[in-house]
Amino acid sequence: MSTHQPEDRLASLRGPLAPEPCTARGITALTANPGCSRRAVLDAAGVDKATLAERLGRPARFGQSPFALARGRAFEAMVKANGYAELIALLRENLGAPVEEAAVADLNEVAGSASPALRARETERVFDRLAGGDEERVLLDHPVLELEVAGRTALLEPDAVTHRVGGRFHVVEIKSFAVIDGQADPAKTAEAAKQAAVYVIALRRLLERLGHDPELVAPEFLLVCPKDFSQRPILARIDVRQEIEAIGFQLSRLRRADDLARPLPAGATLDLSTRPDGAPTRTDTELAGTVAALDTHYTPDCLGYCDLARHCRAEAVETARPGRLGGRARDDLPGIDSTRVALSLIDTPGDRGEPDDPDRAEVAERLRAAARLYDLRRPPGPRVSSVPFARSGPSGSIEPSGSSGSADTIAGRSVG
Repeated sequence: MSTHQPEDRLASLRGPLAPEPCTARGITALTANPGCSRRAVLDAAGVDKATLAERLGRPARFGQSPFALARGRAFEAMVKANGYAELIALLRENLGAPVEEAAVADLNEVAGSASPALRARETERVFDRLAGGDEERVLLDHPVLELEVAGRTALLEPDAVTHRVGGRFHVVEIKSFAVIDGQADPAKTAEAAKQAAVYVIALRRLLERLGHDPELVAPEFLLVCPKDFSQRPILARIDVRQEIEAIGFQLSRLRRADDLARPLPAGATLDLSTRPDGAPTRTDTELAGTVAALDTHYTPDCLGYCDLARHCRAEAVETARPGRLGGRARDDLPGIDSTRVALSLIDTPGDRGEPDDPDRAEVAERLRAAARLYDLRRPPGPRVSSVPFARSGPSGSIEPSGSSGSADTIAGRSVG
């Protein structure tokens, strides 16, 4: 058993490297798949998942280009120039804010320190004053908000939060994707809305801790983007009530990461550090062993937001987990951990002379009903009888004995 105390366990897994910061983007990814213990532990430990995926031999295939990041920083700087002059003008034009100018509370540093913990305390002090009735017109630049995620405290930074416009604070997100002819990229807008919802939840919980009404935070956020093909900013108010409810519910379902990590063996490690000569401190085999010991909850949706998704997909294919076909397939096969088992259940007891497992009888009957419907719709031809699975095919695919195919095939149905 590990000698580490629970609060030190995640740090010992990570090793000497500084933890990766928890972001709103990461939280939305975690809450999109709350049953994934692997993601919860990696996020809570602050492990660099992109580097870990490379060490495991399956690097992520997504991410922002340096050009896009530079463009985003340049646009944000332009919006914030001259004391947020552009944003103040947008607030006046779009929200009817009765203000020509406003002070800016720069929370990027406090007394010359960029310590996130110190900035969080200052953020708390400012919001306590403003929520208590102070009518000062002030924009908060990069406040730091605390939010408990899987038993750990995450420190989050929205781009800005407005003073009380119409009696409410508004989260501001500045994005560099363009709004062309009044239309923005739906996927990017949806992602921005989820991130803003995380900030709204964190700010509401802060006000609640301070004894103020959490409803002082508006259930909508202000999205600032370039208009058409210029750098001129445009503001849109986007309702995030649905995202707040969904993400808040999923946050409540997350298990404590400390509890998820506790069963790992004492020698488990996620240490990505290197020695002075550049050689890894830990071998790829050691890292892979620890990752394999953490339960995963892979579905194809993970490929869109998780750095380890390609590694988890390879595991799912190798073991024929139902989740590799999607969350619906996994949920429709409760208690079935392999599509090979699911396909074998299609056979009636009479086909092999074996009685049904009582625990799987309901699932088996649904599968047989689906098979009968499939047979009614498939083109005429001989029905391929099912055979036991025995060996792996190319690229981790599963082949039945005596078959030269590379997909799971039972009763004429291909899965994989």
